[in-house]
Amino acid sequence: MKKILYSPGEPSGIGPDLIIQLCKSTFWTDIKIPILCLSDPKLLIQRAKDLGKKITLKEISAIKQLQANKKNIIQVMHVSDCGNTKPGKLYKSNAQYVLDNLKFGIDEALKNKNLAIVTGPISKENIISINKAFSGHTEYIQQRTKSDEVLMLLASDQLKVALATTHIPLKKVANKISKELVISKATTLNQGLKQKFKIKNPNIKLLGLNPHSGEGGKIGKEEIDILTPAVKELRKKKINISYPISADTAFTKKNLKETDAFLGMYHDQVLPVIKALSFGSAVNITLGVPITRTSVDHGVALDISGTGKSDPSSLKEAIKTAKKIL
Repeated sequence: MKKILYSPGEPSGIGPDLIIQLCKSTFWTDIKIPILCLSDPKLLIQRAKDLGKKITLKEISAIKQLQANKKNIIQVMHVSDCGNTKPGKLYKSNAQYVLDNLKFGIDEALKNKNLAIVTGPISKENIISINKAFSGHTEYIQQRTKSDEVLMLLASDQLKVALATTHIPLKKVANKISKELVISKATTLNQGLKQKFKIKNPNIKLLGLNPHSGEGGKIGKEEIDILTPAVKELRKKKINISYPISADTAFTKKNLKETDAFLGMYHDQVLPVIKALSFGSAVNITLGVPITRTSVDHGVALDISGTGKSDPSSLKEAIKTAKKIL
């Protein structure tokens, strides 16, 4: 039986709110795949009170006990103790709790190919307070699964964007970009689009690093020295990828229509575009790892946690995408 594990992420954020909202909606039973929430039960009980929602928790001790979803009922597994259940403020005591749930979910998904993990938003700031090497969900999953390559893909009905570099300072991006990196990321993207989205011959657009894609070397030579040679090798492998194009004109209506995915060089080159077009309905998908993992496309939203103002649309899409990939 195919199943989904939900790791709500930062307990002070809206991750717990979202699952409580969903369990009270028709989506919960219509989705027709069992969902297990990895949470300290007392967190869900307290957050439901904060939200003024009546729910029932069904604690289970083994994933094999997971059954079909029932409205107003959350099946929950107590993996770790949550130090502080109050919404709206980060507590260092909760950082290890977040990692414990994430680690459990990844390990279980590694054991069972019919199991996907869906993640809620985390606070990197809070986790870094106890683990300075932590840089994000994607990188942590790569380490935990011992994967050679990993790629962050954000997908919506409008477009798909992937990142050559993820959570690093902008001043380090140029030094990080190499021919080998671009070949590796583009290959992973091509394979992921084929395997997870059933696209036979993906059409990939590669974005240049510099304004106007370097303007023929006048505004940087990375396109000439690194990106173009990488594309030549990728095309020899029969990967349908463009030569580097200018990011400012990449997302035209024509390109959006004919392109399966855009490969950007850094985080804020492509994420503002998909979030402007699809915020709340986009899904973060990890490619290159031996598990199925999807996530919401937004942050912890401490300012609205516990208020009932959070929108579960992105979590719905993450669950639907995980089910489809499974």
